Amino acid sequence: MRLAGASALASVLAVLGPGLLAGLSDDDPAGITTYSILGTEHGYRLLWIIPASTILLVQFHLVAVRIGAATGKGFVAVVRERWGRHWGYVAVLGLLFANFGTICAEYAGVAAAGSLIGLPPWLSAIAAGTLITLVVVLGSFARVEKVLLAISATLALYIVDGILAGPVWSEVAYGSVVPRMPLNQAGWIALAASLGTTLAPWGLAFIQSYAVDKKITMTSLRWERVDVVVGSLLTGIVGLAIAVACAATLHQAGVHIVDAGDAAAALRPLAGSFATLFFGVGLLGSSLLAAAIVPIATSYSIAEGVGEPASLDLDSKHFHWFYAAFVGLTVAGVSVVAIPGLPLIPLIYSSQVLNAAMLPLHIAALLLLAGNADIMGDARSSSGARLLGWISFALVLACLAGMVWSWIS
Repeated sequence: MRLAGASALASVLAVLGPGLLAGLSDDDPAGITTYSILGTEHGYRLLWIIPASTILLVQFHLVAVRIGAATGKGFVAVVRERWGRHWGYVAVLGLLFANFGTICAEYAGVAAAGSLIGLPPWLSAIAAGTLITLVVVLGSFARVEKVLLAISATLALYIVDGILAGPVWSEVAYGSVVPRMPLNQAGWIALAASLGTTLAPWGLAFIQSYAVDKKITMTSLRWERVDVVVGSLLTGIVGLAIAVACAATLHQAGVHIVDAGDAAAALRPLAGSFATLFFGVGLLGSSLLAAAIVPIATSYSIAEGVGEPASLDLDSKHFHWFYAAFVGLTVAGVSVVAIPGLPLIPLIYSSQVLNAAMLPLHIAALLLLAGNADIMGDARSSSGARLLGWISFALVLACLAGMVWSWIS
């Protein structure tokens, strides 16, 4: 029995990474800002969207990993195979358009964390961009993964923040389990942004390509499911802790914020200096994690879209589209954040709404691919799984329809 347990643990550790990194990187500065606004502006009322989004995150991350394991190809590469290279280009352009705002958001988070200790935004962004580029371009897959997993551990500080805030736990439980509709247009936008930041299209593309890069196969898929479920649940717990911390303190005090840096600073008089410290360190860790992963996800898609190799194990001494895309995206993101007076917050928040708007297209593509016997072979999803997937797809559309209705009514 002991040997069986040790063998199971070794199997899980061998595939650990895609689920944890894809999940926890959703708790990025854009996510933290979105969850902070959700709790600050709406209290405990709309907390339920985070557990609901987490369930969908588990479901669709599992679909994406299954496609990667069965085909040995990333999302855009499979789109090219199934629908042709022109649709592959469309997928790349769509992800690039949606992802760039998120990349800027990651470096805005780095700048916000640096500002808490008096560093100018341009210095924080450039230093972080340089460090991340060196790690990703010069490191091997295994080394990059170890660095990213170590950084992701800082997100546990947000759970401590949620406890330090002293929330009313009965209201947290009720707000997390019982769906209540938004009272105004801002509430509907907050719901859509929370859905878009938790279940981001770039995350779905990343986990599939990263699982392929890690050599996940149908044989190891059984254990990879554990990684996906744990990573997704931790994502939801961290997001809920951030919203709860802000609902219990800033909402009760009638404070309004515009970004995650404001939330960290505002917590000091209401939840103590440790809460501010933990929020700030968590913000820095999440910023560095996502500032690496979102460009990696986009670079996977770009390289797959032009039919070039996409891997963190490529030889950096020679030109590769994958590394060129990563460096280009990083330089562009840092440059935008370094521009004085640029209205970053509308860019960050709107990028999450854009993620939500693009989400149905990505989910529909995943479901069609997972159910296609020509693509998946014997690994094709079951009729029950396909039905459940389309029901979830309908729920995502309903959330977006509510937001659109609130705009036009």
